[in-house]
Amino acid sequence: MTVTTVADSGSSAPTIASSPRFWRRLLRRKLAVGCLAFLAVIIGIAIVAPIVMPDVSGQFAGDLLGARQGPSSAHWLGTDSLGRDVLERLLVGTRITMVGVAEALVAVLLLGVPIGLVAGYLGGKADRVVSWLADLTFSMPSIIIILVVLSVFPQNMAAAMVTLGVIAAPGLMRIVRSATLPVREELYVAAAQVSGLSRRYIIFRHVLPRIAGPIIVQSSLLAAVALLVQSGLAFLSLVVPAPEPSWGGMVADGVQTIVLQPWLIWPPGIVIALTILAFGLLGDVVRDATAEGWSTTVTRRKKRRVATRQAVSSDDKALLSIENLSVVFDTRSGPVPILDDVNLTVRPGETVGLVGESGCGKTITAMAVLGLLPGTGRIAAGRIRFNGQDLSALSDKELERVRGSQIGLISQEPMISLNPVFRVGWQLTQAVRTHHPELSRRQAKRRAVELLRLVHLPDPERVARRYPHELSGGMAQRIAIARALAGNPKLLIADEPTTALDVTVQAEILDLLRELQRTEDMAILLVTHDWGVAADLCDRAVVMYAGQVVEQAGISPIVYEPRHPYTEALLAANPHAHEMDGDDKTLPAILGMVPKPGEWPVGCHFRPRCGYAIPECAESAIPLAIPAAGHETRCIHKDFLER
Repeated sequence: MTVTTVADSGSSAPTIASSPRFWRRLLRRKLAVGCLAFLAVIIGIAIVAPIVMPDVSGQFAGDLLGARQGPSSAHWLGTDSLGRDVLERLLVGTRITMVGVAEALVAVLLLGVPIGLVAGYLGGKADRVVSWLADLTFSMPSIIIILVVLSVFPQNMAAAMVTLGVIAAPGLMRIVRSATLPVREELYVAAAQVSGLSRRYIIFRHVLPRIAGPIIVQSSLLAAVALLVQSGLAFLSLVVPAPEPSWGGMVADGVQTIVLQPWLIWPPGIVIALTILAFGLLGDVVRDATAEGWSTTVTRRKKRRVATRQAVSSDDKALLSIENLSVVFDTRSGPVPILDDVNLTVRPGETVGLVGESGCGKTITAMAVLGLLPGTGRIAAGRIRFNGQDLSALSDKELERVRGSQIGLISQEPMISLNPVFRVGWQLTQAVRTHHPELSRRQAKRRAVELLRLVHLPDPERVARRYPHELSGGMAQRIAIARALAGNPKLLIADEPTTALDVTVQAEILDLLRELQRTEDMAILLVTHDWGVAADLCDRAVVMYAGQVVEQAGISPIVYEPRHPYTEALLAANPHAHEMDGDDKTLPAILGMVPKPGEWPVGCHFRPRCGYAIPECAESAIPLAIPAAGHETRCIHKDFLER
């Protein structure tokens, strides 16, 4: 197999990054540069001014004879009612004001961001409890609570501003939660879970960077609100004791002398207004820069038990053994069944194809093996044994040690399964270090490049420096395979690995999987709807329909001697076989659709679409029968093809 065609196969990849990094996008905007420069000056003044002018903070009075003077060469912004220099007090008062803003902002971020992430990522009870506490906080009168705190801690700005942060945290928590919910469903998050990365690592290294934009926007707006509140409390002399200067206190001084000298209210008022405006505008431009980045980068029914069932006995030699597995999704109206009494085995070094139409339960079966059932999905019955241990009985922490290191996953959408924020090499390196913590970062980087070379990517060092949006479909699929191999798994689950690729790249990917299975001594569970792919790669096939296994056997018997009407219909509707036979007739189709979960018919699930259906098919659940050695079918007409 040649490796020079990989980069050119499939859709062409852009040669130049279509979207710069966040800070480059942000700094391209003049408004953002202006806001950041202004705030940098304010922060610099807050740090330097009290050091340069230490006497201003304790100055009760200045030149009383020169009180309430306008701007002059001696006092550029004039003097206040006690003859103190307004400019000096304005500069020194910046620290107290900004410290108050920082205290509130730190409190709201420390509470709002982690709680929002946990609520959005975990969902369930944690989400409901957090939402209830947030609603409870929203019902409380904020200013009354702050005043009560100040009555207990008089003139304590830290207590007041931290209280403000605690009160404002639920608002940020809701925004973080809402932003986390869609990110949690991204395939690259599922891929990170499959790779064995810990929940904490995924939240803070995969989810948090994706929602950093909304957090920065809200932080900017919250800083503006905190500045307004701090200034208001200082205006009322509740948080800054005299003679400490603060912007709010200077406004209060100006209001008291507004008739005698209206100028005194202008310097602190203008600075407060400009700082609030800078915070607000910065939030807007950060929002726009974030939106630009993503727009350019991203183009449980109860288990029925049948006493007469002829089940497959547990295979002691099997690497993976799924026994009587039933999966349900909990809804308000009760559990809805998704899988019903599923049995299949995968032996070491074997490739087993899971075949069926969309909605038959193939992917759910694969996700159940990995312990990654979406939403409210749960295993209602049965067990999943892998390499001698029952995966269905393991905790999330124990499953993390299995994913990636023992079971790898190749998703059907490799481009989406890669985090668009990080380079390919960084993502592979993290996967390698997760499963091989004994390796240094440099050794892990070398192993990442070796993995790229293993999947026949030309110039792997260069590929490692690329971002996902710079890859073609074939390259992305090979990188997804490389990441799945980072932990040297014994079983590789390939979920429609060639669906989005053209015919040439499909053949290359299948050749690669076949070669890797031989060289790495892996077993493969291939989820597919394509009989051509299954026949090319698989040793055995398991046919699923409406949550059930309806037939399984070796690939040759099941293709040439199907014993279930659904298998026969699928094979007849295979366009590849039609082309090979040179048949010009209309391609036959299966009438109707796969019934939705919860709407399965009584008896045989395929009965409404089956041309062989008889009244007996609707009497009771159909058990698995064994018409020939190694061949199972869920049909009372198991010998119908021989009639």
